[in-house]
Amino acid sequence: MRIQQKKKLALVLSGGGVKAAAFHIGVILALREKGFKFSGGFHRDPALKFEGQEMTFTLYVGSSAGSVISTFLASGYSVDAIVEAFTKGAGFHASNGLNSQENALSPMSYKDIFALNIQSAHPSRLLAKLFKDRPVLTGGLETLFKKGFKVNGLFSTKNLERYLREKVLTDNSFQALSAELYIVATQLNHSRKVIFGPYPETTKTKSVLYSNFAKVSEAVAASASLPPFFAPTPIRLPSGKEHYFFDGEIRDTLSTHVAADQGADLVISSYSIQPYHYTREMGSLHEYGMPLIFNQALYQLVQQKIERHMQHQSDMRAMIKAVRGYMKQAEIADEHIEKLTEILVQRTNMNPHVDYIYIHPSPMDYEFFFADHFSLNEKVLNRLVKVGFRAAMEVLRHLI
Repeated sequence: MRIQQKKKLALVLSGGGVKAAAFHIGVILALREKGFKFSGGFHRDPALKFEGQEMTFTLYVGSSAGSVISTFLASGYSVDAIVEAFTKGAGFHASNGLNSQENALSPMSYKDIFALNIQSAHPSRLLAKLFKDRPVLTGGLETLFKKGFKVNGLFSTKNLERYLREKVLTDNSFQALSAELYIVATQLNHSRKVIFGPYPETTKTKSVLYSNFAKVSEAVAASASLPPFFAPTPIRLPSGKEHYFFDGEIRDTLSTHVAADQGADLVISSYSIQPYHYTREMGSLHEYGMPLIFNQALYQLVQQKIERHMQHQSDMRAMIKAVRGYMKQAEIADEHIEKLTEILVQRTNMNPHVDYIYIHPSPMDYEFFFADHFSLNEKVLNRLVKVGFRAAMEVLRHLI
């Protein structure tokens, strides 16, 4: 893989709370250390072409926490500014010496992440929902729980949406960004993944909605609405009707195809979900209680999806290579080889000219696994950033 020859670079950032955001920041620091650059800013100029600039990201795809970091980068904020925003938001002084007047990003605090879902939790609304006339299945404990617990989330992402709209985005439309930004969410009342981005029009297939009707801040708030902690986020359609959306990781954990669909020929994906592997220092998870066992179960489920995704890519690439090799050996005319290759690419949605790099924590890194998903503590954040930096450098040192 000759990275310097790649023409359109994409960065795909997955979810996992503040923990994932810190990991992504470490990955971005490592990418910068290795010579990568990050395009971004506002007021799109049709004559401005970032494509072709060596080792420069011009496209970002984000889900959940990854959508926040992707938005920062696409908006033109530097990695140092992002680090400072998290550090100051936690109530600590920045240690990188960044001039606060240059490329400054407003600090992100707990109040910008958590907004108590007061409307849903109000006693009058709870009672109304409890006695709402709806056909209900009879049953035991599960049915009692469903009938008695009608809160749709402990918190909402309205403060996050406001933070982005008022303090980050000087223009709240995807089309205004000089870099391409795509935010992935899930439609609540449907089995459909939603990709918000600078599309000329909204289109849909059976499983994917390509949307141009949301503002950037709305899309990020929707993507970050992780159940059961955050309530689904409503977004008003041009027709005036509201649709509800939630976490972008539900349908598809790694949406690398979004970058490839938009012409990227190098896709670097960072994800923080990595199940714990036994270590002598920490022992067995059965000793730590239900929360960590639940995390492990969730991580194993997500990792299985990621591994299947990566294995599918590898299998499709190998198949296309084998078919092309066979046809060349059989001395079939080049125009027929290219035509059949084009058909295979269209049918498998696997372009053999696109290279993928995946960065994730080590399963033996127990400190990362045990870390709080939503902590803004300076020491915790520093450790998580270092994990992301180490993980990225370990992968990149073999390639650059």
